[in-house]
Amino acid sequence: MQNSNENISTQRWVVAVAVILFFLKLAAYYLTQSVAVLTDALESTVNVIAGSIGLYSLHVAAKPRDQDHPYGHGKAEFLSAAVEGALVLMAGLIIIYEAIVGFLHPHPIQRLDRGMYIIGFTAAVNYLVGYICIYRGRKNNSMALLAGGRHLQTDTYSTTGIIIGLLIIWFTKLSWLDGVVSIIFAGIILYTGYHILRSSIAGIMDEADMKLLQDLITYINSHRRSNWIDLHNLRVIKYGGLLHVDCHLTVPWYLNVREAHEEIDQLTELIRKKPAPPADSHAELTQAFGESMEFFVHTDPCVEFSCRICTKEDCEVRKHAFETQVEWSLANVISNQKHQSPLDAHHKL
Repeated sequence: MQNSNENISTQRWVVAVAVILFFLKLAAYYLTQSVAVLTDALESTVNVIAGSIGLYSLHVAAKPRDQDHPYGHGKAEFLSAAVEGALVLMAGLIIIYEAIVGFLHPHPIQRLDRGMYIIGFTAAVNYLVGYICIYRGRKNNSMALLAGGRHLQTDTYSTTGIIIGLLIIWFTKLSWLDGVVSIIFAGIILYTGYHILRSSIAGIMDEADMKLLQDLITYINSHRRSNWIDLHNLRVIKYGGLLHVDCHLTVPWYLNVREAHEEIDQLTELIRKKPAPPADSHAELTQAFGESMEFFVHTDPCVEFSCRICTKEDCEVRKHAFETQVEWSLANVISNQKHQSPLDAHHKL
């Protein structure tokens, strides 16, 4: 709940700043009559709309699960990011259209110095706000804040490029370069929109996050217990800041229900206490998982071929000597098949 409130508070500031910067960029356009500056102003329009949608989505995502939404409302963040990506793409296309019109019907550019001062200031503010959004988004596992932060920082880069282009126009007096600069940065904006849209659709479609799975599997593998004979069919689904995990855990067949459940509790506790890397790293997920993870673990009884990969030393019903421990990896844990000794697999061939 604290993370949700922090996300919403951050997004409110994003919307407020976006509105102010939009009017500043609009003023810069009226001063300069530059299509390149209009490019920046149009992207700020997207910032305002996308920021407002993002704020609404965070309010929805913060709602507790209910009968109609048993996994919570976190998917709203992916929908918000999808809308933002689509708006960014639309802005890029409008900018290209305006640049072409500028080529066909050129008009004089004026007061470039004042316009550059204004959009230079907005670039610095956008970068700072984008950095805060990405930091909070990674810390709190918020897709909406991550998408918004990346968009704002891309806005900063494109604004910086536009300023450089305007400086060239100012010194060379070649006004036709205004359209060229616009088209170049429209291409950057289109790429950003595609990336945001691609990430959001991946979340909506429950696409496997291989980096997250690899991180999780490596951590479990380095802290495995002797009763955890095998781990397979591991899957992680994102619902905004909530991660739903299910897997199959093979334990000794003679454990009773209570003992098997204790092993599940140990696995759950281990993952929830996973230490967090620095929040300013480049990882998408940088916080300890904590209560943001819910588990559905199915226990399987060990079978005869499990003996050869079982490290349990005090097993009184062992039928085969221990041969080798199977290292859990992304390749063998996500498949729905129990692991066995390479020697066993060779015999079957």
